[in-house]
Amino acid sequence: QVQVVESGGGFVQAGGSLRLSCAASGTIFRITHMDWYRQAPGKQRELVAALDSGGTTNYADSVKGRFTISRDNAKNVVYLQMNSLKPEDTAVYYCNVYFTTWGTRWGQGTQVTVSS
Repeated sequence: QVQVVESGGGFVQAGGSLRLSCAASGTIFRITHMDWYRQAPGKQRELVAALDSGGTTNYADSVKGRFTISRDNAKNVVYLQMNSLKPEDTAVYYCNVYFTTWGTRWGQGTQVTVSS
């Protein structure tokens, strides 16, 4: 089995930065993509940033130029560097990992709160 665990959330003022981490562990043969989603209160979960095994990235329009997704393949860790944070970035951020053996797994989420 596998586990996906996020960390790095917290409270920050508008304009500040945070870096989220997501570590996959367990019996891992191959990971095809590792993505970040977020869900704000009363809203649907949305894709924030995606990174496939070939290094192709995809960002939501609302975070382009401010957020950067990266991955350490050796450690099975994906990062989300968030700069110039805005109050509307406040949400629970979830990591989604697709394992070729196990399918999709979600982390438990990490809260990001941006004050104005």
